[in-house]
Amino acid sequence: MRTLEILQEENEGMRERYTLARERISAFANEGMRQPFKDYFVSLADFIALLTSVVDDVFSGALYQKSLAELGEQNHLLYADLMPEHYGQSYGNPAFAVKVLGEEYGQILSVLYAEIHSLTACAFEGRLSGITPVLELFIEVYNCFEMEGESTAGEIREALYYYLHDYQEEFRRARVREKQDPTWTFARDIIMEADLTDSRYLYYFGEYISDNELELVKFLNAQPEEILHRMAFAYTDGYVRGFEVMGADFSSKSIVNIRYVLGFEKMIREAIKNFEGMGKKVTVHRATANLAARGYGRKDGYFATSVNRQYEYDHRNDIALFYDKKIQKAALEAARAVFSYYRTEYAAFAGPAVLEVFGESDFLPENKKESVQKDEKTTKSMLEESRKLGILAMDYIKSEETSYTIIAFPLPSIGEKFEEIFDEIIRINTLDNDSYKRMQQSLIDVLDTGNFVLVRGGNGNHTEMKVRLHPLIHPERETNFENCTADVNIPVGEVFTSPVLAGTSGVLYVSRVFLNGLEYRDLEFTFLDGMVVDYRCTNFASEQENRDYIFENILQGHGTLPIGEFAIGTNRIAYEMARKYGIQAKLPILIAEKTGPHFALGDTCYKKSEDHAVFNPNGKEIIARDNEISLLRKTDLAKAYMNCHTDITIPYNELAEISVIRADGTKIPVLEDGKFVVAGAEGLNQ
Repeated sequence: MRTLEILQEENEGMRERYTLARERISAFANEGMRQPFKDYFVSLADFIALLTSVVDDVFSGALYQKSLAELGEQNHLLYADLMPEHYGQSYGNPAFAVKVLGEEYGQILSVLYAEIHSLTACAFEGRLSGITPVLELFIEVYNCFEMEGESTAGEIREALYYYLHDYQEEFRRARVREKQDPTWTFARDIIMEADLTDSRYLYYFGEYISDNELELVKFLNAQPEEILHRMAFAYTDGYVRGFEVMGADFSSKSIVNIRYVLGFEKMIREAIKNFEGMGKKVTVHRATANLAARGYGRKDGYFATSVNRQYEYDHRNDIALFYDKKIQKAALEAARAVFSYYRTEYAAFAGPAVLEVFGESDFLPENKKESVQKDEKTTKSMLEESRKLGILAMDYIKSEETSYTIIAFPLPSIGEKFEEIFDEIIRINTLDNDSYKRMQQSLIDVLDTGNFVLVRGGNGNHTEMKVRLHPLIHPERETNFENCTADVNIPVGEVFTSPVLAGTSGVLYVSRVFLNGLEYRDLEFTFLDGMVVDYRCTNFASEQENRDYIFENILQGHGTLPIGEFAIGTNRIAYEMARKYGIQAKLPILIAEKTGPHFALGDTCYKKSEDHAVFNPNGKEIIARDNEISLLRKTDLAKAYMNCHTDITIPYNELAEISVIRADGTKIPVLEDGKFVVAGAEGLNQ
């Protein structure tokens, strides 16, 4: 593969260290060590032996000669210890590790376990620079237990700490190379050159391959070329139209980054052809899982069905075990160096084209006391780093010059009606933009006459929100709401605004929702002047556990968040489809937000490009691009952005009304009992 040619010099410089580390680890099984630690080290040494055999197969080309059954068996062996049926006895499970290895060592050795298991990607890429430092770290920790006397958890923590600190630039350089450098072609080569009718190619990526991926390949191979072209066109055309809507110059950009889910290679191949036909170069990068990037939620890059979501959740905070100001400083210095090194690629970067999936089995995580937890100090420090990185990125990536698109499709695990649902999603993703544009403009014309919008729940939903709109000084040429068609967010179907925070208050409630892969029951937020002042859910028996769950996963460590967006979803076709198949709760945010009004917690939709004028198709400028928080960029940039944006949607059947409240106090209905009542928008009820 071309990747090995790119890595040849880098690998040669690392080969001696890699060989020495590999040989040293292979001897662990024959050396004496007290239990229970010997079992831990030998089990990981066995895993490393399996990994290094993969590296051998990649270098020799033997990997690509294996049969489908052989590749499947190899994949199973690589991931078996993480599978739910084995996880109870896995050192990757912090609860088991603490039980067997003790409280002093169990947690940190489970963190090391996860770091070693993240090497699978490097093995299939043949990237010795990613593997070797971790093998050396493993030997260093092993030596702590071999020394005379008792080793301490502090010594082990120090070894991992300096590994994380010292390799910050290497971590980031490898990551950015994948995302921004078109000469890194590992995934692109598989997508464009493999025989996609032969499922063996799936195993070349190095990800866990489940029935989802195998069935997707079989399903897409059975589709007419016309359908694949249609899917790819919706995806790439939406991307291009995103630039048109933003008034940005697509021709000045040369690099498009694709992020997708394994199994969709037939569609992605067509999309790459489309982009390359426009004169663009395409990058395709992997979602990483090493210590520097580990987390839980939306994944950045290509990935496959999770082998075990509880494992991912258990290790989401691992970096907090080591995080301090020194690590933060090293991370920021590394980021500056890497941004500068790739400044040409960043200047050419057009933005991401994202394909998401939905339909995985329900997942309600178990909160384990043995997992690494973030304390308040660490949370604040990590948020500070995130803000500083965001500010640094603004010097290299101009938001007003880039765009994106997101499209979603179901997984076979959604159920026996998968093929029917998939066909429905294709139809929804390719609905006529022009008809929605006209009907949504009718809504906007009424909404723009108001000072406030009132949203009231019904049928057991006790939402009561009053949303304040920006005053229109020149209503003949200004508007509050963007008329959103199928460009950056596919499918078509919403009008949205950034509300004025002062005066935006009330209660938002949803009975059940999935956000970034996590389930919430009876989720409720209370707002005062556009800011979260209280929150609750009923996932767990303990009220504090419920609050902690929301604080970490929705508020993302912030004490409060503003309402960055208020929108009205208009796609009743998507809504009725979801009800027909009973998959309302499984819809991704991308589609769910089109099936009712929604409120986004975090940044506005115009984050970092608020000063760039944006216009609706009728020529009116959308003036509601800022709120009181984003305006802080003019005085204190570090306080202006939260670096998160989570949409929470109320479905039509839980709505009593959406009404416009005008300056004179009159109330004009927009939606009553789940149906639009604005003249010119009646077609949205079909």
